[in-house]
Amino acid sequence: MRLVLLGPPGAGKGTQAFKLSQILAIPQLSTGDMLRAAVAAGTPIGRQAAKIMERGALVPDPLVLEVIAERVAQPDAERGFILDGFPRTVVQAESLDEILNGHKLDRVLELKVDEDQLLDRILGRATQARVNGEAVRADDNEKALNARLRAYADQTRPLTHYYGTKGLLRTVDASLPIDRVTAELVEAIQ
Repeated sequence: MRLVLLGPPGAGKGTQAFKLSQILAIPQLSTGDMLRAAVAAGTPIGRQAAKIMERGALVPDPLVLEVIAERVAQPDAERGFILDGFPRTVVQAESLDEILNGHKLDRVLELKVDEDQLLDRILGRATQARVNGEAVRADDNEKALNARLRAYADQTRPLTHYYGTKGLLRTVDASLPIDRVTAELVEAIQ
């Protein structure tokens, strides 16, 4: 099963991808996590991505595509995967088709949440990280969220049309309790 999760920052893509990964026994492939790991490791891609991510801007396609192509080629992704945070643009979606080497996506799942709730979630995530003594993500603040929401509206929302015309898109209300969202996602992929 090859899935894509779409949704604005704070919609719960990471949480739901993790849950679906366990249910379906396929890996969660988070571009955000992969890019943050590259930043932490100080790799060439990580150094380039760090400055961009701190502003809340999207990392350029060539960098993201390099990370994704390497990851989907790994053996644990042969049976399928859940892409969390990729594609973000129609150009990336078209590139994903090339990266998959003839394999096709089974479903694209869109998580919808209103912007006020997204801000509450992002600020709550930052507060919880501080309480737990963990590092707060550089983009977990109101200014970066606003930049990320603008980028999402401009670049990512067209994906709903792109995947909708292919018959792959299903939308779920992600403002519901976490387990209810998971159940609706599982139903949507059947």
